[in-house]
Amino acid sequence: MLKLALIGMGKIAHDQHLPALATSPDWTVAATVDRESQSDGQTTFIEIEEMLRARPDIEAVSLCLPPVPRFLVAQAALAAGRHVMLEKPPGATLSEVHSLSVQARAQGLTLYTTWHSRAAAAVAPAKAWLAGKKVRSGQITWREDVRKWHPGQDWILDAGGMGVFDTGINALSILTEILPEPVHLTRAELEFPANRQAPIAARLTLTHGIEADFDFRQEGWETWDMTLFTDEGHLTLRLGGNLLEIDGEAAGGKAMIMGEYPVLYARMAELVRQRESDVDLSPLRLVADAFMLGRRTTVAPFEFTV
Repeated sequence: MLKLALIGMGKIAHDQHLPALATSPDWTVAATVDRESQSDGQTTFIEIEEMLRARPDIEAVSLCLPPVPRFLVAQAALAAGRHVMLEKPPGATLSEVHSLSVQARAQGLTLYTTWHSRAAAAVAPAKAWLAGKKVRSGQITWREDVRKWHPGQDWILDAGGMGVFDTGINALSILTEILPEPVHLTRAELEFPANRQAPIAARLTLTHGIEADFDFRQEGWETWDMTLFTDEGHLTLRLGGNLLEIDGEAAGGKAMIMGEYPVLYARMAELVRQRESDVDLSPLRLVADAFMLGRRTTVAPFEFTV
């Protein structure tokens, strides 16, 4: 089995990465790195440099850090000859990820920018149904409670944390995967809490008549839905891309949430064995465009504790 180090042991690492790796036929977790850990010098480390020096046997690292500190860690891992898997979003800026891609290619290493929502159960069938059809309009509603999914994680509303685009980018990753033609942004409205540096809500207008509504303030059950109208009917993806409806009728998928990570790790193993990379920045590019085009409005201050 391939040996992997998991970098950043926050909520997503415990909820998704560790369970996926525990059942993986390809990977074993040989070490973890987290500044909140107590280093034992063998399997747990506080700094990435410490792990890279001590464990030359580890072939790859999976980064679950927030976007802002991720670049330097990924850069160090590649410089040490390790393959790198990036949790979404892959970086704080497009330039950072471009730089990592160039570095990985020059060293013959794998760089994998993961988009977990693309591995949801109904995404591939939706893409197949849309092939050859003309999308006329669409509506995306991606709303969740940031206090539930990112409890106490103030960084997500800091500069570089991306705010509501941390969840909205999941919708954009699905959209850019299933549309038969490229899409780009034409307008954006961003709502920034008075005490924060990243948006808590966003409304986007894209080509093909597609409107998107992202919000981090929804309480209760999440709404992760997308409907696309074509010249031959319409489809709806629900539950984050896991359930498919065609013309209002159930058409497949599975009622599950965030079950995509085993697929990501299988893909990473394939890429490492083939010494290939998979770097797609189209969802991140749409987010960058939203910040460039977006009309900013200030809304009520937001605190993680109520």
